[in-house]
Amino acid sequence: MRNVGTVVRGIRTPIIKEGMDLASVVVDSLLEASKTENFEFRNRDIVGITEAVVAISDGNYANVDDVATDIKEKYSSGHVGVVFPILSRNRFSLILKGIARGCKKVTILLSYPADEVGNHLFDDELLEDYGINPYIDVLNETSYLEKFGSIVHPFTGINYVDFYRELVEKEGAEVNFVFSNHADAILDYTKDVLACDIHTRKTTKRLLEKKGANVYGLDDILKESIQGSGFNPNYGLLGSNKSTEERLKLFPKNGQELVEKIQKELKEKTGKEIEVMVYGDGAFKDPVGKIWELADPVVSPAYTKGLEGTPNEIKLKYVSDNVYADLKGDELKASICKTIKEKEANLKGKMVTQGTTPRRYTDLIGSLCDLTSGSGDKGTPVVFIQGYFDSLADE
Repeated sequence: MRNVGTVVRGIRTPIIKEGMDLASVVVDSLLEASKTENFEFRNRDIVGITEAVVAISDGNYANVDDVATDIKEKYSSGHVGVVFPILSRNRFSLILKGIARGCKKVTILLSYPADEVGNHLFDDELLEDYGINPYIDVLNETSYLEKFGSIVHPFTGINYVDFYRELVEKEGAEVNFVFSNHADAILDYTKDVLACDIHTRKTTKRLLEKKGANVYGLDDILKESIQGSGFNPNYGLLGSNKSTEERLKLFPKNGQELVEKIQKELKEKTGKEIEVMVYGDGAFKDPVGKIWELADPVVSPAYTKGLEGTPNEIKLKYVSDNVYADLKGDELKASICKTIKEKEANLKGKMVTQGTTPRRYTDLIGSLCDLTSGSGDKGTPVVFIQGYFDSLADE
């Protein structure tokens, strides 16, 4: 009888640098870990590789000047409206630097009281204190600074308005701010607009296009190489982050080729059919800091076919309390295992699934990987998962 379900291991690897054969590094690290940790490979094991090392090994970088060049080509007026950027030194500061370098004036429209992924300009409760309706009210720069200008982010200690202002001005461009949760408020300032939101970008661009704006999104910037730079054909600058003061690491563009190569090599060396995915930010929210982790455009930009789909699971608590309320012990377990084995192939809409997690496998597993590897100094850019697809009925 098996007494352990899902097991997750962070796998240490050499420090990944540009030009390394990442597939070989991942496979060799897994094989070495199996020896030192005494585990065997099984069919339907899962290997996750963080997107950062995929992009690093592939050399998918671009410079601030490359961003500036693309901005100049797309906006002839020299005045760009930057709509709904997130508040982040790692994610957005270098992008804004490139925007400022590529134009003469930047108008930044910030959503309030928080950005799209939950970074707060100020506490929600202050809206009531000042009688501000975030669904309607547009705040100009003067009004905002009078009320909230001294507030810093509780986690980072940064005043993002001051930080973004200084960054733009250092590039020699003029900057002003407007605060609204309606993208079209930017059209009172300029018709040349860059939509910087992540998950709502299609809606934002469609709205602005209908109102006559010359609008692009971050997914349209560096969609192609600028004089030999890195690029991402699907996401442009979305998912990028800071490498140096002048260099951005972009979201990986060759992930699918990598996961299929790793799957093939693992099959050759272990004889097992192992699923492989590239993961970025997990899709979860911090209930205290209120930050939604997902600043990448997707949790997983590449994965093998066995990771497609969503869970089709029954809720054990529901079955135990309702279907088998009179049973206990081994008889209860045997009945539940029988129910699991005989469950329908598609339980969508059935009461027996209530309370289960209706999300894609890649989002669930990517979140698990992200929490395991962390974002700091653990040194485990590869995550190995066993037993994820098992159920209580699997002995």
